[in-house]
Amino acid sequence: MQKKAAEETALKIDKKAATRRIVISEVFPQVDDGRYPAKFCVGDRLEVSANVFTDGHSELSVDLEIRPPQGSAVVRIPMRPLGNDRWSAEHSLTIRGAYTFIIIAWRNDFATWLSDARKRITAQQPMETELEQAKTLLGEGLRNASGSSAEREFQELVARVCECSTLEEHMSLLGSAETRRLFRTAGPRAHEIVSEHDFPLIVERKRAGFGAWYELMPRSLSAAPGQHGTFDDVIEHLPYVGNMGFDVLYFPPIHPIGTTHRKGRNNSLSADEGDPGSPYAIGSPEGGHDAMHPELGDFEDFERLIAAARDAGLEVALDFAIQCSPDHPWIKEHPEWFKWRSDGSIRFAENPPKKYEDIVNVEFYGAAFPRVWFALRDIVLFWVEKGVKIFRVDNPHTKPFPFWEWLINEIRAQDPDVIFLSEAFTRPNIMQYLAKIGFTQSYSYFTWRNTKQELTEYLTELTKGPSSAYMRPNFFVNTPDINPYYLQTGGRAAFQARLILAASLGTNYGIYSGFELCEAEALPGKEEYADSEKYQLKQRDWDRPGHIREDIERINHLRQTSAALHDFKNVRFYNAWNDNILYYGKATKDLRDFLLFAVNLDPRNPQGAHFEVPLWEFGMPDEASIEVDDLINGQRFTWTGKVQHVYLDPAIRPYAIWRLHGPGGAA
Repeated sequence: MQKKAAEETALKIDKKAATRRIVISEVFPQVDDGRYPAKFCVGDRLEVSANVFTDGHSELSVDLEIRPPQGSAVVRIPMRPLGNDRWSAEHSLTIRGAYTFIIIAWRNDFATWLSDARKRITAQQPMETELEQAKTLLGEGLRNASGSSAEREFQELVARVCECSTLEEHMSLLGSAETRRLFRTAGPRAHEIVSEHDFPLIVERKRAGFGAWYELMPRSLSAAPGQHGTFDDVIEHLPYVGNMGFDVLYFPPIHPIGTTHRKGRNNSLSADEGDPGSPYAIGSPEGGHDAMHPELGDFEDFERLIAAARDAGLEVALDFAIQCSPDHPWIKEHPEWFKWRSDGSIRFAENPPKKYEDIVNVEFYGAAFPRVWFALRDIVLFWVEKGVKIFRVDNPHTKPFPFWEWLINEIRAQDPDVIFLSEAFTRPNIMQYLAKIGFTQSYSYFTWRNTKQELTEYLTELTKGPSSAYMRPNFFVNTPDINPYYLQTGGRAAFQARLILAASLGTNYGIYSGFELCEAEALPGKEEYADSEKYQLKQRDWDRPGHIREDIERINHLRQTSAALHDFKNVRFYNAWNDNILYYGKATKDLRDFLLFAVNLDPRNPQGAHFEVPLWEFGMPDEASIEVDDLINGQRFTWTGKVQHVYLDPAIRPYAIWRLHGPGGAA
């Protein structure tokens, strides 16, 4: 009975599972085990790594198979062992679109035989049996290649092996690179295994991963005091923005603004005559999200602005804010898209204790679903047709996650060049999830990371942690909503320091206009600008003393010309023995572009520090000499020895930037 039961049990064994002797795990890059795509840009180099191992001592072969967007050929690359069962392979991503990759591994019996044979020869053990086993493997290879282009190669190899008369001849032929290649590509694959599922990637245009943003409100650009600005005023202002070296010109909403419960200056609940209202209270009898504020101009004016910006090297970005003034046409046309109180009044937006009486939120479910989803998608497509390919999305974390995943996929299916920036200063999990489900770029906590420890830890998290596979931070130094305390109290040097940090640590960064003028006046006790431009027209003296345009031009020019600054994940923090000085480097892999930055985080006091020159990165000894360019004053000099000293006086300049020229580096 026991024998019969054992036989029945054996018959029930899953043969596929029983032969699964190879393990593939810890695959990178991947997001939630392949649920969401890892993100790259055209020109990036994909680096895939994984743990791959088997029982026993058999040699493994591992391949990376990359499936590019439809119509492109599948690419298969041998992975190389890194040690401790970790394998890796690289591939340049040159085509925009959706990719997948898998990992394939098998026990390479011929490679195992060859490794064992060499060990036996070293130990001076008999080889007759081993050579017979080699002939058996050759026969298996020949049968495996039958009918393929490799069959003739195996036939020729078998014939050549038969002509060998000495052990040396056998081993020279069997151990040759050509024989090993033939068995690897066309030989038997014992216990072959494929990663359990595909791992998706998305490759986007370069602007998704690199860009300097400048935010302005067009209505404040009139030269006449108290007069509403126009798109023509923006066109006249383009050289100012372009000369500073920005790539993206971003506007808050440019739609008609409601009058019901319009906010007055400094967010007061009552507006005076002539107060323009908040641009986020979208909608009036003149139209809604697909209309233009009449005082800005018409669509022909906007078209001229898009063309002029393009000629100036700038791409226009718009705010996509899903909120409506009580005067928005949708409220009359689609009342089921909004919430109503029992007394028949519409429910305005709230985030207790905050109240936003001048706006109401749309409903995404109930009677509004799915028509409101399609309407919002069509709004984005409307502006895409007008030439806008970049959208900063206001407060996406307050809208349904499934909506964003659907909308972004819908838009990308029609135009993969469209970029979405998530403005979500919220809990980490929510911020990261928005990045996973499709947002191209993300706001971050950089705005509130000021100390050396905070910056080092946060940048390490962003560049080396799990979120590095899918989250692209955009380091905005300020916004119309956020006037950080560091800037309020630090003076001009604080603006210079935060600029350099954002622009050199981040591949995407942005400033809100007035930052270059060191505007810092705040409402008492709040991170809010006094006389905020969100509620009134603002007139500026763009050349007023104390501006930092020279610093902006310098760092943006360096960003454009330095390959090292196009990589977000390559930052390395080095030793500088002063907690007030952040010292870090960015370099290309070939070290031909190697930049060092030292930033005084104390905007009020001079700070000095001894610091380590990373000679070891070039394979140079501690006492070596290295050529250095000072990128501030244009001088070239030599550092001798690993330890040097820097002194940064915020009254002069709170930062230093150097380029190292190691052996064999660029002159």
